[in-house]
Amino acid sequence: MATKLAADCIFCKIIKGVIPSSKVLETNLSYAFLDVQPLSKGHVLVIPKHHAQFLHQVPDEHLSDLLPVAKKIATALGAENYNILQNNGSLAHQAVNHVHFHIIPKPNQEEGLGIRWNTQKLSPEELQNILEKVQNQL
Repeated sequence: MATKLAADCIFCKIIKGVIPSSKVLETNLSYAFLDVQPLSKGHVLVIPKHHAQFLHQVPDEHLSDLLPVAKKIATALGAENYNILQNNGSLAHQAVNHVHFHIIPKPNQEEGLGIRWNTQKLSPEELQNILEKVQNQL
């Protein structure tokens, strides 16, 4: 599958070599590099060589390459604890409008990703309605 890159995207420019990066790993469909504003040492970004803002817009062929790349990098980092993070849209904290996965080592409580998990209490009926809605769309 041919790559689709955008002229005005910082990550597409990194893939094309227009903007320098600390490349960790590259395949025909994915590109991984060190984050320049890391949350911890070894923070890596893995991106598809296909410009899309949202995960559901990335061709399956590219998606099936991204996670094995992330796994190889997580293994190579040797971190006992780490996060794999992927955000979609500004409300979900996506800062660059190109799909990307963060691999963030969590060596201690101070470094790495901090998460606030705001849970909701839903009734069995609400859960059932959500389940049916999703299943009907599949």
